[in-house]
Amino acid sequence: MLLSNPARGIRTHWLCTSCRSLSTKSKYAPGPKRLPSKPARTRFAPSPTGYLHLGSLRTALFNYLLAKATGGQFIIRIEDTDQKRIVSDAEKRLYRDLKWAGLTWDEGPDVGGSFGPYKQSERTSIYQDNANKLVESGHAYRCFCSVERLKNLAKRHNELKLPGSYDRTCLRLLRDKSETMAAAGERHVIRLKSPTHYSRFNDIVHGMVGEPVEDMPKLANHESYEDPILIKSDGQPTYHLANVVDDHLMQITHVIRAAEWMSSTPRHIFLHKALGWKAPEYAHVGLLQNAQGEKFSKRNEDLDLPSFERKGIFPEALINYVALFGWSHKLGDDFLRMEDLIKNFSFKFTKGNTVVAPEKLYHLQKKYAIRYAQEKGKDFDSMVENVFAIAEESIRSRPGDPALTGGDLKLYIEALLEHSAARYTTPGEFFNQHIYFFRPVVRTSYDLETNSSGLSVISDQFDTVNDRISQVSAESWTESHLRTEINKIIWDIEAHKIDHHDQEADNLDLKRVGKGINIYLRWAITGGLSGPGMPITMELLGRDIVLERLEEAKAELKALMVQEKGLSEKDFESGSRNTA
Repeated sequence: MLLSNPARGIRTHWLCTSCRSLSTKSKYAPGPKRLPSKPARTRFAPSPTGYLHLGSLRTALFNYLLAKATGGQFIIRIEDTDQKRIVSDAEKRLYRDLKWAGLTWDEGPDVGGSFGPYKQSERTSIYQDNANKLVESGHAYRCFCSVERLKNLAKRHNELKLPGSYDRTCLRLLRDKSETMAAAGERHVIRLKSPTHYSRFNDIVHGMVGEPVEDMPKLANHESYEDPILIKSDGQPTYHLANVVDDHLMQITHVIRAAEWMSSTPRHIFLHKALGWKAPEYAHVGLLQNAQGEKFSKRNEDLDLPSFERKGIFPEALINYVALFGWSHKLGDDFLRMEDLIKNFSFKFTKGNTVVAPEKLYHLQKKYAIRYAQEKGKDFDSMVENVFAIAEESIRSRPGDPALTGGDLKLYIEALLEHSAARYTTPGEFFNQHIYFFRPVVRTSYDLETNSSGLSVISDQFDTVNDRISQVSAESWTESHLRTEINKIIWDIEAHKIDHHDQEADNLDLKRVGKGINIYLRWAITGGLSGPGMPITMELLGRDIVLERLEEAKAELKALMVQEKGLSEKDFESGSRNTA
């Protein structure tokens, strides 16, 4: 492509500042949202220069869903031509991480297939053959310029603010001379002879993309062309050639990828046509951004799939979460398991970038935890095992601080998860939120004067509450019976205050008394930490531990009231036993 005066070159409409893609805004209608009527062959083609992260997982997932929704095939292809940047275990981890996330593939390096090999490093001769075809047809040429000359040329073009980087010196070489130099082993690359302008193309998401205008005449004595390299001096292909050749030979019909590749797509389509091939259909989805509008870094370890696995995020929850990055549906509920995603998948992608909200992941995590607790399957067993491992390590690390389970720890955790699955985000968070089920309680300071909280309503009835609960036998120590007893206590305290013409009686109601008692019980038994309802919490902890904690709480309140209200211990005892 001839790039002349940068102020009068190809005009474009920018889709967004982050991808800077050529796109018309309204002149052309978007591509069809319906899926193809024939089976689609899609691919995920990662480079093993790093580990799988949220963005690459989304690309893999969308291509996987399209293939499965149409009865087609999903292919894994490894783009490993950049040998210097390869991370030794990246490919192995890629397969493992995709399988952990619930994705499978029909063809790939590890499973084989009819269109292999599926690693680009094993297809070098294929790329070289097709590059030579482009040279023969006049769509490409050999470039023998030295590295030093290219650096000086790029510097000069930069000073002149010319967007291109090459002047086509080697295009002027006679073909015989070029072939002779190449046969003699002279170091060279193969460049694409870019057209004056690339054609527009129809993107499934954005409609007709690109609106070129004829270039102005070149600057005097300074020609500048894009002419990207197709084959490097070491004989390896660049991405632009390799992905085009592979997509054709592997019969890929659709490519879903990030919008950052949209500006390269006209070049890829041109290469397909130059080789006499039909290009696949393209769908470019918006980039992923954080809350500050910044593009996610691929080097952020917190976004690698193993980091989510280590935290205890469910694979299903993560897939559900990632599927919502720039894709919409009309189901009314974002809780979508893999079969739901396949059944309802479409090309309804948003054009803009997507802000990734971590809180959405934890919202879905809780929904899956509830479902797993209801199903009682292997996923629930995994939840139990993960919390058990943390609890066991905590107990082992503090042998002098006795565990509170008193029985089978796994059964104890299983019962806790059954009743508190709605609070499950990660195993570590769940354990910390419910620490009072595993460790002696640490109470916060108790406020005796906060009328709005309802505490003062029962400030003289704590001992009564303790006594009544202690009268519940071990045989009757169940959630339903404890709930009934607590309700009776609330009624009796309210009735007592009215019968004795308590000066606050006119302002009392069962709701305030109930709130005061529940706040007191939660403070005494859990240290004020939230969790399951008090009756089930008391059942799970067991009668002995609850009564022990109530006695501890009574002692703490006794010391507090003596100190703050100037009461004697005798006054405290008599003042707290006024309800029959």
